[in-house]
Amino acid sequence: MVQGASWSSMTPSLSIGQVARDAGVGIDTVRFYERQGLIAEPPRKRSGYRQYPVETVQRIRFIRRAKELGFTLEEIAELIALRSTSGRSCADVRAHASERIARIEEKVADLEQMKFALSRLVVTCSGRGSTRECPILESLDREED
Repeated sequence: MVQGASWSSMTPSLSIGQVARDAGVGIDTVRFYERQGLIAEPPRKRSGYRQYPVETVQRIRFIRRAKELGFTLEEIAELIALRSTSGRSCADVRAHASERIARIEEKVADLEQMKFALSRLVVTCSGRGSTRECPILESLDREED
């Protein structure tokens, strides 16, 4: 280590703006992930500015990709914890992914039911007349038994 140099001057670090730009998110997203504990609170300069380690960009990219696959922030936190917990295996990660697939399949089934119900309503409507006589709106007004 160079005489008189501090740890922070020797370790590459990024401002919050650099992290956000490199990770493809907004500054508010970086702050949000920090508040949620998904990224570590970074050390600060004497001026009070956050100085993020360069690895933060990779972590945020990981979070973004996991979100694109439908993982919730809570599930993402669990995946991050799996990586850092000794004694955990790839099978644990596979189990989380399999659970996510099951929930996606449930959502797809629900969406299919909604599509079917809405399609039935669309067939009943000729598209003519006033909205007061629209069978779709009338159906939505009725209470189900």
